[in-house]
Amino acid sequence: MAMGGKLGMMMSATMLLGVLAGCGGGGNANNQAGGSATPSQSPSATASESASPEASGSGSGTGSKTTVQFWHSLSGKNGEYMDQLIKRFNDSHPNVEVVGTFQGGYDETVTKLQQGLASNTAPDMSMLERAYVQMFADSDVLEDLTPYLASSGLSADDFTAGLMGHSIFDDKLVALPLNRSTPILHINKTLLDEKGLSVPTTWEELKKTANALVVKENGQVSRYGLTMPYDTWYPLAMITQAGGKFFNDEGTSVGYGDEGVKTFQYLKDLQNAGALYYPPAKDSGNIVNNMFIDGKVAMMFQSTGSIGGLAGSVTFDYATAFLPKDVRNATPTGGGNVVMLSTSKNKDAAWEFLNWLETDPQGAQAFIVQSGYLPFTKAMTESKEIQDLWAKEPNRKVAYDQLQYAVDTNKSVHWPEVMKEFFSAIEAIMYDNKDIPSTLDGFKKSAEQILAQ
Repeated sequence: MAMGGKLGMMMSATMLLGVLAGCGGGGNANNQAGGSATPSQSPSATASESASPEASGSGSGTGSKTTVQFWHSLSGKNGEYMDQLIKRFNDSHPNVEVVGTFQGGYDETVTKLQQGLASNTAPDMSMLERAYVQMFADSDVLEDLTPYLASSGLSADDFTAGLMGHSIFDDKLVALPLNRSTPILHINKTLLDEKGLSVPTTWEELKKTANALVVKENGQVSRYGLTMPYDTWYPLAMITQAGGKFFNDEGTSVGYGDEGVKTFQYLKDLQNAGALYYPPAKDSGNIVNNMFIDGKVAMMFQSTGSIGGLAGSVTFDYATAFLPKDVRNATPTGGGNVVMLSTSKNKDAAWEFLNWLETDPQGAQAFIVQSGYLPFTKAMTESKEIQDLWAKEPNRKVAYDQLQYAVDTNKSVHWPEVMKEFFSAIEAIMYDNKDIPSTLDGFKKSAEQILAQ
């Protein structure tokens, strides 16, 4: 299919993203990349400023200096850290100037990138939430980075394998990891210690611990055992822990049966007992983060990207751990990758930035030390800075160690459409108490219709 036709299909898929914008919490898999409990707009160029051709274009040469455009989805403290990163590059590279532009959440960035491609105002480089990379790769608008890596003495083997699941399509390396994360278990260790409880490692242990930590006053729950943001990330993780896959290997249907029922029945049992607080959809990430900080919930499924904000806010003994397993350990990954657009007229300059970003200690490594996201190259992981950080703050190493169990079961060009239907199923079960087997069966039929397109 010609690029124009594929772009048309991709643009129609984007209509869904407006519906999904705002779904999920801070730093989660699907929408936001801000790591603070109350994200604010990045000091970098705003989305409205980027609407002009001068800000949205693919860059231009100014004398001997080449200007390249980089769009991202980082707000709050993480947005400030990205601004600092870009300034470090610009101050040390006299021939290239990077203009970083905050485009809103992950979904907003996808929408604006599609619009930019259609109007020939796309940037040279962009951050993309990893689940959306395939949609752009399928439209042939992402540059194959393999020859660029080779020219710099690099290869895909230099990157952490557990973070490369959404980078290679049709034998082309079209994305590299940047602000990557996994969900982990965040724990108020003080509360567990008061009850003489150990950190749970299995679903059964998690259920017992969560129930034991519930406090009720006048018939109302004043402290919950467990919470998590409203998001597809966590049920997806649990379905795979129960032995299923989100999509089957053929990409024609879901890859689970009883595992889905088991997952949601487990969550509903906890919810009905008052042990699980399941938040409203809007601003769910900030809601559960603040409940955890305030001691109103003892344990939380949340992104590793929240560690920095939580560690600086809590007044109790704070710990992290792997997501508890059922029949196996499993965790999805999330967060943003970085891509180069094939429409860029400044590819050499763009690669100069991307190469520095990925490999220089003053690039993403410094950003990761600041933010709490995952180190994504072997050299970065072995660096003194990361090793010292992990020794000082062992909570940050948990997510990296958990990558040995990383899975990418939502890998499909149809993921945005299927995700919308999955959100509807989650809402029906968790908010409206609909029958679990029939709701999941309806979702399966909807998913199969979408996947058959």
